[in-house]
Amino acid sequence: MDAIPIQNWQERRKKEHPLLQLAEEDLDFVVQFVLASGSLKEMALLHHVSYPTIRATLDRVIARLRESLGGAPPDAMTELLAELVERGEIKVGVAKQIRGIHRTALERAGELTQGIGGRA
Repeated sequence: MDAIPIQNWQERRKKEHPLLQLAEEDLDFVVQFVLASGSLKEMALLHHVSYPTIRATLDRVIARLRESLGGAPPDAMTELLAELVERGEIKVGVAKQIRGIHRTALERAGELTQGIGGRA
């Protein structure tokens, strides 16, 4: 049996494992999170940020992981809001409200488009 060249194996593995599709900074976050036994409080202390900021970071990583599993493109609004929370420019509650309003608007736009498309 021929050995698979290491580069081919790494490329194949990248396509297969969803964690390897994350950005390096997200992978680093996952490693730190596991080493912190999943403690967001410990992660906040480690990164010198608030608990809500770390929670927003984790939510962003989770969203990216779910998207890679489902093959869906990243939600640009969620990414932007997570970045704003991480930089301390907005609070988590405000980000959640904006995301909720944005999703409602997208749903309504989809309903309108389907309603218009249904009339022929």
